[in-house]
Amino acid sequence: MDFDHAGVATEDADGLADLYTDLLDCDRVHDERFDGMEVVFLDVGGGYLELLEPLEDGPIASYLEDNGPGIHHVALETDDIEAALDRARAHDVALIDEEPRPGAWGHDVAFLHPGDTGGILVEFVQH
Repeated sequence: MDFDHAGVATEDADGLADLYTDLLDCDRVHDERFDGMEVVFLDVGGGYLELLEPLEDGPIASYLEDNGPGIHHVALETDDIEAALDRARAHDVALIDEEPRPGAWGHDVAFLHPGDTGGILVEFVQH
């Protein structure tokens, strides 16, 4: 697997994108409204920052309310998401998603429970 992106919960995706594109000299490569969020991807070389701004109640809004802005999850790219989920099951890692589901940018995604992954919400992503 390869690092794909870090998901960052924010209350202002556009403002944070403007800051990071100047501060980090990176490119804004994808924007979409998806699953009740404004989602912005920044190419930081070797992976992306995925900025997640909630537009309605949901997991990111709850995360912001409980924790404030910051890193929400780490995503790892796999070329076989089903095999990655089977490997997680074999290691007794609880799955949030038993089956892959549609994610941002049209990718298939599945999340692992942070209680079994050292407190980190891990996302598998297949392009």
